Amino acid sequence: MLDKDGFLKLKAQDKNDLKVFAAYLQDSLISFKDIKYLAKNKTLICIFSRFMWEDAEKGLFRDSRRIRSALKFNSVTEVKSKNIDIKEDDKVLEFLTIDIKNNEKNTIINLIFSGKGTIMIKSEAIDSTLEDFSDSWVTKYIPKHKI
Repeated sequence: MLDKDGFLKLKAQDKNDLKVFAAYLQDSLISFKDIKYLAKNKTLICIFSRFMWEDAEKGLFRDSRRIRSALKFNSVTEVKSKNIDIKEDDKVLEFLTIDIKNNEKNTIINLIFSGKGTIMIKSEAIDSTLEDFSDSWVTKYIPKHKI
C-alpha cells in the first residue's frame, strides 16, 4: 500500500505478510552498520536501499530507481548473524528473501542475503513494518536473475 506521498507503507502480522515484504525487498542493499537491535525495546531496525521493483515492472520510470526503506521488527527477544562478519560494518549485503519458522513459544525469522549470510530474529510474534522514507534516486545497477 502506498501512502498519500507515494511511499510504500506496509504492516506484517503473519507469514504471508512477511512474504510480501520479501518480494518488495528482493535485491535491496544494506550494510551491517544499518542494522540496529535495541534489546531494551525488543526492536530490530534495518535500513535498506530498496530496488523499486514495483516501478520497474510497471514501467513508471525510464530509469531504474532505489529508495531508502526501514524494516522494523517488534517483540524481538534475540538476534544472531551467521556468515556475516560484523567487524566489516561497511560491507554491502544483498537481500534475497525471508524464511519464517514457528514453534510453540517463538517465531524465527531469517533474513537471507547473498553469500549465505543470515540474520536470525527470534520474536514473540510477527509484528513488523516496512516503510519508505526518502526520495528515490536513479541506479545504473539493475538486478538480474537466472531462471
